[in-house]
Amino acid sequence: MFTVIVSLQVRPEKTDRFLAAIRANSRATRRDEPGCLRFDVHRSTDDPQRFLLYELYRDEKAFREEHRAAPHYPAWRAAAAECVVDGGHVNTFFVPSFPEDIPESSAVEAL
Repeated sequence: MFTVIVSLQVRPEKTDRFLAAIRANSRATRRDEPGCLRFDVHRSTDDPQRFLLYELYRDEKAFREEHRAAPHYPAWRAAAAECVVDGGHVNTFFVPSFPEDIPESSAVEAL
């Protein structure tokens, strides 16, 4: 499994546009990409313009190649370029320390 944590700082005047775009992207990713096991969107309780995405993929290839080649991905990238402040997009990559304890691990085992 491969985990992507994305931190995003959104322009206040673009919040509604951002929310519509990230909702469409997260739903399309879960629906259309077999390699995506989870895609959660969170909003900071301290800063309503800060968002965190928690994405879990079958493996690194499912993120780097399949996700980025998905038909819905260019629309998301355009919206992010419009809505996220300069320097306000940070991706951090992880692998689970205990993958067997993650409920979605059964989907990986079934493949």
